[in-house]
Amino acid sequence: MSDAWLVVGLGNPGPEHERTRHNVGQMVLAELASRASASLKRHRAGARVAEVRLGTAPGGAPGPRAVLAAPTSYMNLSGGPVAGLATYFDVPLERVVVVHDELDLPFGAVRLKRGGGEGGHNGLRSISQSLRGKDYARVRVGIGRPPGRQDPADFVLREFSAAERKEVPMLLVDAADAVEDLLVHGLEAAQQRFHAPG
Repeated sequence: MSDAWLVVGLGNPGPEHERTRHNVGQMVLAELASRASASLKRHRAGARVAEVRLGTAPGGAPGPRAVLAAPTSYMNLSGGPVAGLATYFDVPLERVVVVHDELDLPFGAVRLKRGGGEGGHNGLRSISQSLRGKDYARVRVGIGRPPGRQDPADFVLREFSAAERKEVPMLLVDAADAVEDLLVHGLEAAQQRFHAPG
C-alpha cells in the first residue's frame, strides 16, 4: 500500500471549458502543480498527472507525496481514470482527495468533508461508482447558485462573471491551501481552519 495521496481536480477537457465554473477543480490542481514546480503529463489511465510533494510538514520537511491528477475524460466519466490511477499508484480509497465545484456553497467558500452523497454532481457519482465507495475526501469549492431561473447545468458550464473573475485567484489559493492542510494536518484540522466563521 502506497503512502501517497491521489489528488484529483475535476473538470471537462478542451479549451472551451477551461475557464468555466465546472472546471474550478482543475484550476485548483493547476495552482497546486505550480506551487510544486511540476507539469502534468499524460498517463495511460486517461489523465494528466504529476508526482509531487505538497505543503510543508511540521519542522519544515517537505510535505506528503501526492499524485496530482486531471482526468482527460468528460466530467461524468471521471471515475474510470480515477480508479485506474488509484490502482496504478496503489492508493487506498481513504487517501483519495477530489477537488470539485459546489453549487450548494456560496461563491468563494471552501469546505472539506469525507464521504456522503454526491449532491447531483455527475463527476462525484462516477468516481463513487468506479471506486466502489464514497469514503474519499472532497474539497468543495463554492461557485454559488445560478441567478433567477437559469438551469444549474447551464450555469456550471459558463465562465465566471466579471466580478467573480477578480476573486477567482484568491479562491484557487484558498482551495489549494485546504488540500495541503488536509494532507499535512488531517481532515479535522483543515476543517477547523476553513470552516471557521469570518
